[in-house]
Amino acid sequence: MFTQASLFILLLPLLGFLILILFGKRLPRQGDWLGTGFLGITLLLSLWLLIVKISSHSTEVFSSGFTWALIGDYSFTLGIMIDNLTVVMLVVVTLVSTLVHLFSIAYMKDDVRYSRYYAYLGLFSFSMLGIVLTSNLLLMYIFWELVGISSYLLIGHWYEKKSASDAANKAFIVNRIGDFGMFIGIMILFASFATFSFEGIFGALEAGELPFGSTGWLTAAGILIFCGAVGKSAQFPLHVWLPDAMEGPTPVSALIHAATMVAAGVYLVARVFPMLTADALLLIAYIGAITALIAATIAITQNDIKKVLAYSTVSQLGYMIMALGVGAWTAGFMHLVTHAAFKAGLFLGAGSVIYAMHTMLHKRHDHTTDAQDIRNMGGLRSKMPYTYVTFLIFTLAISGIPLTSGFLSKDEILAGTLAFSTLNGHWILPMIAFLVAGLTAFYMFRLLILTFHGKPADETGHQQIEESPFVMTLPLMILAALSLFFFYSFNPIGASSGWFWQALERPLSVVPEIVQPAAYPIFYQAVSSVHTLAMVLSVVIALTGIAIAVLMYHRKKLDPAAAAQKAGFLYTGSLNKWYFDEFYSKVFVGGVMAITRILRWFDEKVVDGIVNATAPIARGISRGSGWVDHNIVDGLVNATAAGASQAGGLLSRIQSGKVQTYLVYILFGMLLLGIFFI
Repeated sequence: MFTQASLFILLLPLLGFLILILFGKRLPRQGDWLGTGFLGITLLLSLWLLIVKISSHSTEVFSSGFTWALIGDYSFTLGIMIDNLTVVMLVVVTLVSTLVHLFSIAYMKDDVRYSRYYAYLGLFSFSMLGIVLTSNLLLMYIFWELVGISSYLLIGHWYEKKSASDAANKAFIVNRIGDFGMFIGIMILFASFATFSFEGIFGALEAGELPFGSTGWLTAAGILIFCGAVGKSAQFPLHVWLPDAMEGPTPVSALIHAATMVAAGVYLVARVFPMLTADALLLIAYIGAITALIAATIAITQNDIKKVLAYSTVSQLGYMIMALGVGAWTAGFMHLVTHAAFKAGLFLGAGSVIYAMHTMLHKRHDHTTDAQDIRNMGGLRSKMPYTYVTFLIFTLAISGIPLTSGFLSKDEILAGTLAFSTLNGHWILPMIAFLVAGLTAFYMFRLLILTFHGKPADETGHQQIEESPFVMTLPLMILAALSLFFFYSFNPIGASSGWFWQALERPLSVVPEIVQPAAYPIFYQAVSSVHTLAMVLSVVIALTGIAIAVLMYHRKKLDPAAAAQKAGFLYTGSLNKWYFDEFYSKVFVGGVMAITRILRWFDEKVVDGIVNATAPIARGISRGSGWVDHNIVDGLVNATAAGASQAGGLLSRIQSGKVQTYLVYILFGMLLLGIFFI
């Protein structure tokens, strides 16, 4: 039953891709109804799987598969694995993808490659669902690369724009760096356990086997697999591709930045969590914390509405990774789910605003004003009430304000990092976590105020702003409802008492205790002891961030320009994204170009020099060889020919043709023979 439903969920988006890419332009409305309908069916099937699996109150894992290839003693299998983690992630992916399909009907209606756009959405959804459903690392890696290809196609959908094609190339290349590390990690495990399946790897570890008999190799394998998550989930230092991906259509940004591509890395860490050692988890926690802090400090100064949300996504992904690293597994994955709803809503809300701005500017034949710059907005609350109310709910959720889903998950993450520090002394982690919570509240309310409140930047243009069509506001309403607390727990201040938390309890570690100490009962006791403190601190810090944003951008009590001037390098560094792109351009891109210049010099001066130096020698040898051939070899041949010719001339004189002469020659010869032998 589960297997058949899972196969339908997996293959329907692929079928939609094939139909649309081959026949899309011939279908009514270029097939948008087909792609949206197929994703709607996958959503219904995913919801059914979720209800059946969770309501059974069973932690049983359903798996099925078949042998794909036999090479020597090794067998490669293709299979599906369904547990509570799988069914929750299926709903997240199919829900966001379905709403993006629906939203795009209006947003992309006049696009020149409309059917191809929907085809690529289907391919992307198929690839993500493959990652979620697979039962082994090899098949996950195959789908992992398919996600990279389909995201490249979607980011570069408007490839005639250089910025879009460059962004697609950047995303593809940067992700290959992380994927290379992931591949090496997978091969370490395969070389050790002769299997790619999660069940086989976890079983071997539970039996006490280690890669090459070393805990160091297990740590290395875990960190290398995590490299794949560093790329896909845009963690430091590979975070630079994600903001540039804003060049794609805004619905694509919602798809990539909310619950699908960037969530793949978090899902990967959650899936392989039982094999991660304590050292690997500590590194993962610090990478997540650094990423969250860097991205949050950049988001506070950006003026492009999508760039603010992009860096917000990077920061929140850092939160999730940090939570997994400190052992707050359920909290980290719960934040992935709650973040999927409100971040997809934020991007679609931004798309609604951009759509309205573009429509207004098009009516005025204004092709110079940037429709995505929040400094060109203001006062949209009265013109776009549905977009505003839903955007406000999303902003409250990501800021961690009570009665929202974001409060539940973020509160548990903060409690987990605080508990981890009390047990292990890594106090920098909760300090960063709470600081990022305040920064998040500040930059999100800055965005909300500058976009929807205050006076319009253009009074005349403001009068022509209209609310987006219902097909665009409906997904916003659905996601806004899903951003409230009661969908996850009826306790507004405690996620652990809700169905979601109980369905996704932290998986027990299967690695030996010496590698990952089994101290998690103590950890959860510590979480319970600091939960109230973490909750109070998070609310106070979030409200402080909101208050500063209101005083600075709404009440005008604080001057943003004066604050920026006082901040000096901190402001310019944040505005310029801490110069990561410039640094990478100089060091890595410039380094590669320098190496190519050196190789070119070596080719021209050394290789070509050697070749050119040997040319005179070769010419001298060829001239000597020619002289020998002409004067000696040909001389001997010509001399032989001349001698033969002269001999022939002498002999020709005795060939008179007279019989009497020949008889004389015979007698004379016989006489000579007689004299010689006598």
